[in-house]
Amino acid sequence: METTANVLVGLVAALHAYFLVLEMFLWERGPGRKLSGFDAAMARATAPLAANQGLYNGFLAAGLVWALIAEDPTGFRVQVFFLVCVLVAGLYGGLTTNRRILTAQAVPGALALAAVLLAR
Repeated sequence: METTANVLVGLVAALHAYFLVLEMFLWERGPGRKLSGFDAAMARATAPLAANQGLYNGFLAAGLVWALIAEDPTGFRVQVFFLVCVLVAGLYGGLTTNRRILTAQAVPGALALAAVLLAR
């Protein structure tokens, strides 16, 4: 179960690294505009906000990578902390912004968190 948990944590970290790239560097291009549904003018106007979101997603990814390489008990505690952050952010975003965030962020975070807790 520990291997499954580590793989899921790694996948959530990779997902948030992808969000960083999408929101910080691709927001005004095809992938970012497809995700947001914005035209070129709105994408340009919201790019600083998206970049800020991307930076926060990068911090989540970095924390999860740290959690994977840290020795226990620190590694376990950091995994739980950052996965709870992912889950809360996904729930908040899904309830206030776009329901797709629930499946893209909250569900993977919840699955990884469950696996980490079960592996303990």
